[in-house]
Amino acid sequence: MTGKTGTRDRCDQQVQLDSLIDEFYGTIDELGSFCTVASCPKPFDQLLDHEAHMTVTVEAFHGDLVNVDVHQTRSIGDELLPASYTREITLATRGNGTLVQYGIVRLDPSALAIDVWKEIHSQAIPLGRVLINHQVLRDVHLCQLWEVVAGPALASRLKIPVGETTYGRTARISCDSRPAIELLEIVRLQE
Repeated sequence: MTGKTGTRDRCDQQVQLDSLIDEFYGTIDELGSFCTVASCPKPFDQLLDHEAHMTVTVEAFHGDLVNVDVHQTRSIGDELLPASYTREITLATRGNGTLVQYGIVRLDPSALAIDVWKEIHSQAIPLGRVLINHQVLRDVHLCQLWEVVAGPALASRLKIPVGETTYGRTARISCDSRPAIELLEIVRLQE
């Protein structure tokens, strides 16, 4: 279940961009330069300005299912059920392996059923697909749209030149009416 589309429906509590990036990088500039925008140019608007799962959105846009590649993870607390779990990912199309999205996902495993958490922790399936497959009642809340100028880390992850401009968003997901997930999602268009 998702919310309405549109920039007027931004979430009340913003995702702290620097807090997400600090999970893996010493400075925000390593990843890129971020500037808030009210809207994105086409076709980035179609990919980002909505309150749906990015997994489903990029699959529909690119006409192919996507695979997840988890680059780094960080857990705080118990190894089996941590208080916080963060991962840095990219999504690539299954057919030709084209990179289509970069992301940092921070979640509260205790807000999820144990079988859902275990599948997310397995790192085999994109987060959105796990939530959909398990029929988790979820609300995606778009918080902010971003113009992003790629720094060295983002350029390396998305295989784009340093300094290239792309777009992204921060969002929150509530699962079964409980705040559970914070996201930074940056898209890459196919060449």
